[in-house]
Amino acid sequence: QVQLVESGGGLVQVGDSLRLSCAASGRYAMGWFRQAPGKEREFVAAISWSSGATDYVDSVKGRFTISRDNAKNTVYLQMNSLQPEDTAVYYCAAKAALSGTYRSSNLYNYWGQGTQVTVSS
Repeated sequence: QVQLVESGGGLVQVGDSLRLSCAASGRYAMGWFRQAPGKEREFVAAISWSSGATDYVDSVKGRFTISRDNAKNTVYLQMNSLQPEDTAVYYCAAKAALSGTYRSSNLYNYWGQGTQVTVSS
């Protein structure tokens, strides 16, 4: 059983930055998803285990950066220029399969407990 532990959420102002961290052991592609109140969980960003290839939802491109430090078994989501629409619970997830899209939550095997990000205007 893989345990994912997120940290770094909080309450910020519009335009501020936050960095989320997710501690996870094992050779998995990692993704970040978010869920706002009353909305479905949506894909935010993902990074492969080996090549470091990344994928982002269009709404965060140019503002968010996903990265990983395999030596520390940690994945990061640097979030800049935060907007009120970024307010959500953010979840990290681990995907074991090498194939398949990063964007489908159904393909992820393990999930963290979530961390709240609130952007106040």
